[in-house]
Amino acid sequence: MKTIYLVRHAKSSWEYHELPDMDRPLKGRGIRDAHLMAGWLSELLPESPVLYASPATRTLHTAMIFARTLGVALDDVRVVDALYAASHDGIADVVRSLPDNQNHVMFFGHNPGMSDFISDCVPGFTENVPTAGVAVLEVPISLWKDLRSEAELRYFDFPKNLK
Repeated sequence: MKTIYLVRHAKSSWEYHELPDMDRPLKGRGIRDAHLMAGWLSELLPESPVLYASPATRTLHTAMIFARTLGVALDDVRVVDALYAASHDGIADVVRSLPDNQNHVMFFGHNPGMSDFISDCVPGFTENVPTAGVAVLEVPISLWKDLRSEAELRYFDFPKNLK
């Protein structure tokens, strides 16, 4: 059994219009929401997952907040260029390439890819993952390369539900 934690980056700022999309920072609300969701998730984790993040500033900042809350060293957050603006197929490709000794992994990424990936893995899931939303999937496989559309959604929540 493998577990995938999917986290959409927290709310980003549009205050600096001159910044490229890759460099947009988090808003204050996004920082607060990331702390809220990281705290919520820390109560559910049986062990620390391996963290993978898109290289976008807002995604890395979200990942750093989760890492600190979960007791993961910031140097252990792995940046994966392919997660930036990844489609559901792009996310699946990254998952299928993971080392099989990693049973619990956490991805920090973007929509629509995150929502589409969950919809592909969990039959009947049609939700849009809001900013700082977290979904936890259990996948009945022993090898990541065997990922198919057969995951069970164990948890799905987002800041508005926890406030």
